[in-house]
Amino acid sequence: MDFLVGPFVDNEFLRLSLVATCVVAVTCAVAGAFVVLRGLSFVGDALAHGVVPGVAVALLVGFSGVIGAAIGAGVMMAGVGVVNRRFRLSGDTSIGLLFVGMLALGVIIQSRSASFAGDLTAVLFGEVLGVSWADIAWQVVALVVVAAIAWVCRRPFLLLSFDEGLAATSGFSVRRYGNIMLAMVALTVVASFQTVGTLLVLGMLVAPAATGALFGRRISTVVCIAAVVGVVSSYVGLLVSYHADLAAGASIVLSAVIVFALAATVVELRRWLDHRRDIHHLHDHPHFHEHVHH
Repeated sequence: MDFLVGPFVDNEFLRLSLVATCVVAVTCAVAGAFVVLRGLSFVGDALAHGVVPGVAVALLVGFSGVIGAAIGAGVMMAGVGVVNRRFRLSGDTSIGLLFVGMLALGVIIQSRSASFAGDLTAVLFGEVLGVSWADIAWQVVALVVVAAIAWVCRRPFLLLSFDEGLAATSGFSVRRYGNIMLAMVALTVVASFQTVGTLLVLGMLVAPAATGALFGRRISTVVCIAAVVGVVSSYVGLLVSYHADLAAGASIVLSAVIVFALAATVVELRRWLDHRRDIHHLHDHPHFHEHVHH
């Protein structure tokens, strides 16, 4: 029992990390459900990397990294919209252009400052073991805002996730609610990067929500399953990183991906067993089988 609980009882930094990662997990579960259902994984990845130059500039001039991340995410979304509308390029092309451009800009800014290497590592991989109660308070505020947006816009978000035409004929602006959804994802990225880092936040957005999508038939079920998977992955990842002396953020995300892999295996095994059962049923009732074919 001490192996499972002791590290969190004896280590205040680890307790704070567990609280922070659980809040991040729930926030990512809410936004991630729509990321997975609408197929926005590439957009989430682009936003996660698009905040890097904003954070870099903010840290170099002495501002909060959160402010820089918010500006970077805003520039990324605005740039994608401009390139998409003005130059008639596909969404994937405009996102890809801004993605590599913003990431390259962040690396160039980093290369101009020899003292920024450590800060860049923290931006990319997070500081799970260095969070404070102030960071947690900010993450809780972000969770409340993200949850409120998802609740108020749940119907147009669902329609957008399955059929944009149906959303438009139902009286919802595809562009407006698409932008609101992107803003919700951007807020999640900005709120989460301090804990798990920009390179790993996409894993927390996608892996738990993808697990929820395997079993959930309602959006609320998908979110609940994703939240549980995210929280359990946070606990397991921190525990493994403590005992095995591994990177905490990466351990958490890898735990979430392993949970998805196990869940996907269970789903495939269940499908195979159902298929085998159907075949045996047809063999046991040959007259019924002939009747169906005639």
